[in-house]
Parts: sequence; structure tokens; C-alpha cells
Amino acid sequence: MFFQFEADFVNDLRCIPMQVRLKLDTCGVKLKLHHWHQFNQDERDQLVNQPCETPEQITAYKKVLQNLVIQKTGEPAKELEIDPDPPWLNAQDIPQQLQEKTQEFDLEIKPEQWQKLSPLQRFALIKLSRPSHENKNFYPALKEFGIITS
Repeated sequence: MFFQFEADFVNDLRCIPMQVRLKLDTCGVKLKLHHWHQFNQDERDQLVNQPCETPEQITAYKKVLQNLVIQKTGEPAKELEIDPDPPWLNAQDIPQQLQEKTQEFDLEIKPEQWQKLSPLQRFALIKLSRPSHENKNFYPALKEFGIITS
């Protein structure tokens, strides 16, 4: 599943789509854009489509990903600590940074809106609200996810 706000780059997968970013956080790998650019279309498609939810799938995904990175660069990608309780899986608590980001637009995400979002949608909003992230897709994501109705 790709989001509408990703439409300008998903056809050729020139950027790492949110569903892959979620898998990277799930398996604890810091994949850089220059790594992604070294993968061919089939390899990118594989990383998009390969499941990464159960412990076995997470291990398999990480192995495939690191093998690809090693194959292309000669060394593995940096590994990150995996959050045992990631905020996108918590439908009850809206992260503070996300609340602050929506306030910049004079908006508010209501708890019932947050609860209705899928974990991938919550993940995307959390990622798009980070100060270090290019935030041009934050507002379009809010619209796409029904947070903004006008």
C-alpha cells in the first residue's frame, strides 16, 4: 500500500516509501537513501512486498535487506535498537511531537481519529512530524487520512 502523498515517487520507487520505512524500524536497520538508490527495481519491489510482521518474518526481512546492502556496498547497513513498544502501535496515546506539529497548522488530532488510523498511517504521521524530516507531506497526509475534512 502506497499513500497518495507518495505518488510523485512511488512509480519508480526513487524514495523509500513509508511501508518500507516501517519495516526498517521494525527490523532495526538504518537504510540510507544512497543504499536504496543502489538497489534495482526488482530488489526495491521485493523490499516493498516482503512481509515483516512476525518474529520470523522480521528476521528474514533483515537478512535479505542486509545481504542486499552488503552485496551493493561491501558492508552492512547500520543497525538500530528496536523499540519494544513503538508509538505507532499505541492507538491510545498521540505522541507529543505529533500534537505539536499539528498545532503549527492550527489543527488537532482527536483521540478517536488517532484510534481509527492504521499502524502504518500512525507511523507515517509520526515520521512526517519529526523536526529532522522534510515536512512537505505532513499536511497532505493529514488530509489523506481524514484528519482534515475540508
